Amino acid sequence: MHRFRLHWLLPLATVLLGAGGAAAASSPSADSVLENGFVYTVDPADHVAQALAVRDGRVIYVGTTGGVKRFVGPSTQVIDLKGRMVMPGLVDGHMHPLAGGRLLIGCSLDYQPLTVPDFQNRIRACLADPRQPKPKGWLIVNSWFQEAMRPAGTVLDKSVLDAIAPDTPIMVQSSFFHSFLLNSAALKRAGITAATKAPAGGAILHDAQGAPTGLLEDTAATLVNAVLPAPSDEDDVHAADAALRAMRHQGVTSFLDAWAEDPDLKAFTALQRQGRLTARAHFAVWVDPKDAGDPAKVVAHLREQARSFDQGALGTTPGISVRNAKLFMDGVIAAPALTGVEIDPYYVNRGTVDHPDWQPGTSRGPAPYFPPAELAPLLRAIADAGFDPHMHADGDGAVRIALDAVAAVRKAEPGVDMRPAIAHDELVAPADRGRYKPLDAVAVLSFQWEKPAPDTIDSGRDYLGPERFADMEPASLLERTGTRIAYGSDWPVDKLDEWFALKVGATRRNAPDSDPRYRGQLGAQPPLSRPSVLRDITMNSSWELRSDDQTGSLESGKLADLIVLDRNVLRVPADDIANTHVMLTMVGGHIVYSDGRVAPARD
Repeated sequence: MHRFRLHWLLPLATVLLGAGGAAAASSPSADSVLENGFVYTVDPADHVAQALAVRDGRVIYVGTTGGVKRFVGPSTQVIDLKGRMVMPGLVDGHMHPLAGGRLLIGCSLDYQPLTVPDFQNRIRACLADPRQPKPKGWLIVNSWFQEAMRPAGTVLDKSVLDAIAPDTPIMVQSSFFHSFLLNSAALKRAGITAATKAPAGGAILHDAQGAPTGLLEDTAATLVNAVLPAPSDEDDVHAADAALRAMRHQGVTSFLDAWAEDPDLKAFTALQRQGRLTARAHFAVWVDPKDAGDPAKVVAHLREQARSFDQGALGTTPGISVRNAKLFMDGVIAAPALTGVEIDPYYVNRGTVDHPDWQPGTSRGPAPYFPPAELAPLLRAIADAGFDPHMHADGDGAVRIALDAVAAVRKAEPGVDMRPAIAHDELVAPADRGRYKPLDAVAVLSFQWEKPAPDTIDSGRDYLGPERFADMEPASLLERTGTRIAYGSDWPVDKLDEWFALKVGATRRNAPDSDPRYRGQLGAQPPLSRPSVLRDITMNSSWELRSDDQTGSLESGKLADLIVLDRNVLRVPADDIANTHVMLTMVGGHIVYSDGRVAPARD
């Protein structure tokens, strides 16, 4: 979080020239005018302007500094950009903001590579800290970078946590939120024994004697959630507020909560009613895999959530939209989980640690969480009800199943109004890369994964084999087929660092000071261009959320959602994109301050 600074917004006195000039009779004055800048519009031609004017929360002019003068009246706020870059606000098309907010105020391992003693010491510190929440005696630990444990290949079990506190229930959540480590006390509280069956789409790992090791995968965590003390409504509002504060620092003006349940919807709705929602909030309601064969039940639940929380068409003031349905097709392709659904088997080491011999094994990952025969009818019902499916698909097998289901819906109902999203797409088979465009499906990618790192090198390369590894994170391979790509941070799977992610998307490189093992570029495929990554996190994510007629570009008539940056990210050295600071944010014509205050543009 090193880029989160309380002074990210310059005091208005330092950027205001003050009111000046008189409005022409034919041009009613604007509430705000921004001039003398590099205004990157992200319109269909990526035009660059010098100035823009805002009235009643919408852009009314984009053009030259000379041309904008006619919109300046006695009460117009005039902001001298002094050459700075202006662009549309960031639209994060896939994140988990309530979980991210909880992470910010709870016990965290901070995504760090850790040895077992380091891991234990960090958790001991949380147990000893009276400020750490411990609801009903439980300690929940977040942001465990499981794939980066040291030495490489380290696999933990309950004994590591039992050695810390055998009588205190502890659950450690991996940063990917697909693996969970419990100690013996937590397993006991959850009633998990050698005889416990994992729910569909999940796994309980066992040792040679049949006892649970403490590691749970994916939906097996629901066994623990059933006994965990739920955060209070007040706790959730506090977490949601912390999430919005983090988004303001990054310049996020719209987001999709890609796994929404009642607590998420209630917390952000409470903030909206209090006038404290500072980004447009879209929600994808989670669909339980056990309901795959009952489309009517799924649709009834989606409609009920929309009736309860959706606030209709977008307006100048940020509101709540419930128009998406979230389906998990698989888990993750990184070891040790290897729960992504693959077309061909994962590789296994048939040699030794010192003399490895990686060969195809027998596992292609688990069965898809939604059976293919049930997925297409479910997607059709979801689309007919007015919702867009948002499918998590990490492995190439899961991606193919998702695309096949979309194709079946398009064939059965050619005129269906559906904007299907397939999130992550870390592996896409060559035969499937050209299918997104004709199916009008959007690939929602997390650019920060497109770099050498423990999850791609240590936990990916050997397990995937050379051909798949060469095509891992296929952003440019998809783009060249005409696939529409949107961006989603997947926060808190990673830190919320949008500008680092954009830098990685435009370089496929890690930070310059990263571990030498993770220097250089990931794979041989080229990175995306800077205009591409900026469009993906603005216009394309807006298309995904059906707000592209209102947000995502700076054009006359659209909502005035914009950010002012301290550098021109199209012109600075590529690695310097990661150091970008957002100096000013405007949402619907209102300036949003770092402390959450929303001021009318005239103030």
